[in-house]
Amino acid sequence: MKKICDMTAVEISTAIKAKEITVTEAVLAFFDEINKYDGILHCFNCTDKDKALKRAVEIQKKIDRKELTGLLAGVPVAVKDNILTKDFPTTCSSKMLNDFISPYNATVIERLLNEGAILIGKLNMDEFAMGSTTESSYSGLTRNPWDISKVPGGSSGGSAACVSARLSPVSLGTDTGGSIRQPCSFCGVSGLKPTYGSVSRYGLVAYASSFDQIGPIAKDVDDCAALYSVICGKDGHDSTVSDIGFDFKKVSADNISKMRIGIPEQFLCGEISEDVKNAILKSAEVFKYSGAEVEVFSMPILKYAVPAYYIIACAQASSNLARYDGVKFGFRAEDCNSLQEVFINSRSQGFGMEVKRRIMLGSFVLSSGFYEAYYKKALKAKRLIENEFLKAFEKFDIILSPVSPTTANKIGEFADNPLGMYLGDIYTVPVNLAGLPAFSCPCGFDKNNMPIGMQLIGKHFKEEEILSAAKAFQNVTDFRKRAPELSFGGESI
Repeated sequence: MKKICDMTAVEISTAIKAKEITVTEAVLAFFDEINKYDGILHCFNCTDKDKALKRAVEIQKKIDRKELTGLLAGVPVAVKDNILTKDFPTTCSSKMLNDFISPYNATVIERLLNEGAILIGKLNMDEFAMGSTTESSYSGLTRNPWDISKVPGGSSGGSAACVSARLSPVSLGTDTGGSIRQPCSFCGVSGLKPTYGSVSRYGLVAYASSFDQIGPIAKDVDDCAALYSVICGKDGHDSTVSDIGFDFKKVSADNISKMRIGIPEQFLCGEISEDVKNAILKSAEVFKYSGAEVEVFSMPILKYAVPAYYIIACAQASSNLARYDGVKFGFRAEDCNSLQEVFINSRSQGFGMEVKRRIMLGSFVLSSGFYEAYYKKALKAKRLIENEFLKAFEKFDIILSPVSPTTANKIGEFADNPLGMYLGDIYTVPVNLAGLPAFSCPCGFDKNNMPIGMQLIGKHFKEEEILSAAKAFQNVTDFRKRAPELSFGGESI
């Protein structure tokens, strides 16, 4: 039998039900790995071994009595630190919410607990999910398990790195402009950004409300599909959630036959590295071999995606983060002589530089005299991008693209160049603007042995199609099976 930490979540749950391992053994196996490696990687903001072991005993009894038979019964799960949990702090990796404990669970947490999953900890992230490197975290940066001199991506860097390093079999991340897909690409794991409105945002700390979406991160497509099937669906709290369900059993590699896959030519030029470009073109050949039709086509409107996204996202961020004023909850500055000083000092001291940068940009584009010139124009560009995707999907079932123009960058590379970091989102933000589902999975390695990810974009609520295509790809490739050895600059440590 495989080592527990090398097993997928579905394999772990199956082994528990077959009495090959116990829930406690599964939990202890991952805490052993956390104790060994998280001091180097810093994937977790907090863990609670005692609480997890206590729950493991309870879940084991329910599984033995066959009261729990779900796909993830008994499986350890870690979640991003912007998803509310009443038994763990939810800090958003910010000084503003340091030590904040929610009085209730997010919908996705309740569904995981009802499934019989074991919550083992909260994962590091860019502060308030604003960033692409996990360097803006107040608790310290997370390192990439493939090379600890490089970033894991962001904002769900801890969520991707912990699965890559085998510190958790699966995790939850959030995706506002690529924050699940890009770190999955950098860390060599798989992740699904679901259709906007397929997973409840109740209990998710808001960044940009019209883009935010919770999704699964795992070693392979089956685990992502299993976790997505648990968390998706309508609840009584989020009015934007659809009641369109998802059937895990319909994800099949056989569905790839005669699928039509399009590749936007704009995604194969510009600043893309040769290693990434070649990996995507080779992936296209794999799909052709599996029976799909692949064609390059043009989507010139995509050049407006990054500016439109950042204008809209920052505008919504400035509004959503206005509630953190040092009065009701969160960090409050000391030695203030007036209410105005409380507001100004609390926000100045409680937020990091990247968050303040986006608040100021958002406030600017919403201000008198600039709303029409920037925000309203960005909304029009968003609509044009949505329409262009709808037009493309009249011809294609799936759109194939890179996730990022490069592999993981060095820590500190964008410290003085935030624009360079923003431009790295060129392949991911169009998906959020259009509210589409997209799946990221490993499709190769660059000359420095760093993972490369591809992105499969589907029609609204067609997660089944992109997951089936990914399954067909993973069935005939082994990129997902390679695990990192902790290294610094490519040298093992």
